Amino acid sequence: MVRMKVLKTSKLEAAFNKLVGFGDLYVPMLRGSQSGFYSWKTYNEDYDDLMLDILNVYLPPKNFVLPQTEKLYSFKQEGVAIDIEEVKQKIEPKILFGIRACDVKGIDYLDEVFLTRGYDDIAYKERRDSLAIIASACYNPGTNCFCESMGVNPTEIESADVILREYGPEGYVWEVKTPKGEEVTKLIADLLEDEEVKLPELKSFLRQVEYEGVAEKLKDMFEHPIWDKASEPCQNCGICTYLCPTCYCFDIQVKSWGDEGYRFRCWDSCMYREYTQMAGGHNPREASKERFRNRFLHKLQFFPERYGPSLCTGCGRCVVVCPVGINITTIIQDIKEAE
Repeated sequence: MVRMKVLKTSKLEAAFNKLVGFGDLYVPMLRGSQSGFYSWKTYNEDYDDLMLDILNVYLPPKNFVLPQTEKLYSFKQEGVAIDIEEVKQKIEPKILFGIRACDVKGIDYLDEVFLTRGYDDIAYKERRDSLAIIASACYNPGTNCFCESMGVNPTEIESADVILREYGPEGYVWEVKTPKGEEVTKLIADLLEDEEVKLPELKSFLRQVEYEGVAEKLKDMFEHPIWDKASEPCQNCGICTYLCPTCYCFDIQVKSWGDEGYRFRCWDSCMYREYTQMAGGHNPREASKERFRNRFLHKLQFFPERYGPSLCTGCGRCVVVCPVGINITTIIQDIKEAE
C-alpha cells in the first residue's frame, strides 16, 4: 500500500469543470459511431459516452499538434505585384485527458520530426508548448495491444505532465510529473484526497512480437520477395495512415479564386499514388507494392536509422481497422524469419 493523491470517480465531472480553467479540455468519448478526443464543452450526456475505461479511441490525438488542415499564408495579386501575408493561427492552451502511453509516445515521435535536427516547425512548437498531457496508465492490455514489444512502457509515461492510475472503480491515483502538471493540479487541488492505495500490476500482453534486429536486417531486403506476398491484399485505402498516431505525411496545396487565395498544409498518405506523383508525370512509387514497402520501411528502418526507435507504438489501430487483415506484427515476424 502506498499513500498517494487520488481523484475519486464521483468527482470527475467537477474536476473537468475546473480543468477548463487551464484551457479547452479534451476527453475520450464515443460520439455516435466514432470515438476520439472531443472537447468537454461539447459533451452531451444524451448522445456522448465517456470512454475513460476503454483502452483506445479510434481517432488518435495527433491532430492536436498536427492539424488535419492548416492555413499557411494568403496571397493577392494586383497587376504584376503579389501581396503575401502569413496566416497566424490563434493557439489556445489545451489539456488531453486520459490519453494512453502509445499515443503519448506517438506525440514524442512527432516532436522528433518537427522539433529536432536543427529545425523547429513554429506552429507545431506553439501547439505543443500549449498542450498539457494527463495520461492514463494501462495495466490491462487489450487483445490488439503490443506497445511493450515496441519499447513503450504502458505504466510509466515519460513525457506526461500527470499520470492517472486507476486503482479500482472508486477512483484514480493522481501523480504529478512536471511543472506544467503542477499548474494543472492546482486547479483541482480541493478535489484530491490522500489515501492508502494498492496499485495494480501490469498483466501479460496477449499480442507480442520481437522487433529487435529488424531495422538492421531490412537494409538488405529492399528487393526481397517478401514485399510481393505481404502487399498483395493491400487496397491502398490509407486508413492505416490516418488512424496511426505517428504517421505525419502531409501535402501543401492551394485554394484560389480570381486573383487571391491561400496555401494550406493537409494530411496526406504515402499509400496514395498521387503522393509521389511528380510534375513531369514520373512516379518513383507507381506500383502498390512500392508504396506498401515504403510505409513499412519508414516505420521499421528509415525512422529508426534517423531517430533511434521504431515509428510504431504498438497501439494496434491498424490491426483493428485494416479491411483485408494486414497485420504489422505478422510482417515483423515474417521479416525476422526471412532468408
